[in-house]
Amino acid sequence: MIRCITLLLPIALALGCRTPVQKRFFSAAELGQRVVAGPEKAGGGNHCCRVYESYTPDTLHLDHVPLKYVKVNVHFMNSADSTRNFNGREGVDYARGILDAAMYDIETNDKLYLPYGNDLPALPPRYRYVLTPRPDDPDDDGIYFHYDDELYYYVVMGQNRNRSSRAVVEKYGVQLDTVLNIFFLPHHPDSVASTTYDPYRCGIALGQAIKIAGGYENSKQFWDIRQVLNHEIAHIYGLTHTWAYNDGCDDTPKNPRCWNRTDTPPCDTAASNNLMDYNAYQNAWSPCQIGKIHYHMANETGRARKFLVPNWCELHDDRHIVIRDSIHWQGAKDLEGNLTVAAGGSLRISCRTSIPRGGKITVQAGGKLILDNCRLHNACGDDWEGIEIQKTAEQEGQVVVIGQPIVENCRSFYMVSP
Repeated sequence: MIRCITLLLPIALALGCRTPVQKRFFSAAELGQRVVAGPEKAGGGNHCCRVYESYTPDTLHLDHVPLKYVKVNVHFMNSADSTRNFNGREGVDYARGILDAAMYDIETNDKLYLPYGNDLPALPPRYRYVLTPRPDDPDDDGIYFHYDDELYYYVVMGQNRNRSSRAVVEKYGVQLDTVLNIFFLPHHPDSVASTTYDPYRCGIALGQAIKIAGGYENSKQFWDIRQVLNHEIAHIYGLTHTWAYNDGCDDTPKNPRCWNRTDTPPCDTAASNNLMDYNAYQNAWSPCQIGKIHYHMANETGRARKFLVPNWCELHDDRHIVIRDSIHWQGAKDLEGNLTVAAGGSLRISCRTSIPRGGKITVQAGGKLILDNCRLHNACGDDWEGIEIQKTAEQEGQVVVIGQPIVENCRSFYMVSP
């Protein structure tokens, strides 16, 4: 009995000495009272929110940029006699295979060849594709086959050019407002019949859809057309060609469009492997390009955002972000879990930040949250709990307000103190 008491005594003392934590929610009144000197623009008006580099993933904190999933479906256009494109199981396997191959390039992002001798990091692009069938049809797999002698083919040049025509999209598109439609078309049989015609792999982005040609006529291996798919989807999310134009990124230099590396100038040092150049590789995203993609994914008014799976609506317990050091968010964020600023940590939010439904921001005792002209809200129009401030006998969590931040959909702000 004495031994049992001896063992239990340290535990009892430890429990008795634990510092109690008081909790309260930051109020609407405090938002106006805790203002310090800062710009007068309100709710995400800082310049950094419009800079692509602000959206580039930080490899030390990848969880601060949750993976984005682009909803897609796949269409195979064919002639009425079904001889001009993939069919049945072969088509299904091709569709799934090309999506997997394209995502492999995204996941492995190669080091950039240009600028020559650069030390740019090969950052993770942080997005994927997901086949998205119609939710009200249990037999729908998101892969469709169409047989139409008037619309099945792709003509790049000439009098009957239909490269930029949306007719096939308007007739066969599925869930165009929320799912990016991918159409695979063969080149016109009359063109292919010519010995001087090259049914090369090519494509075009058309806002709600992309059209791709040349997969069926060549090796029929999905691996050989993955670059075209990634290239065109990147157009949807704001990327432009880099070889002769200013695309808004300093790390994508102009180049002479070398198809491949050679032993002689200029292609010994000027060949590109960038996704947005025309080359044999197209398997490298620059840091700025990745930031540009996420900038457009975060744009609430942009059409391309509607193609994303809105994982930021619901609270995910396994996606809790904890800030333990000094962090400055200079780009818009769509969080998928709770956010905590731990003791010793500091988080400055300078742009729009969405908190999932029922989620909250916690500022632990000894932590600091700086609201710098930002906008806190739920991007799906639902309520989130608010900012919980924790306090111990020794210290309290701090909330500093700069300028005129905006707080929306905050449940604790609706509460009226007795």
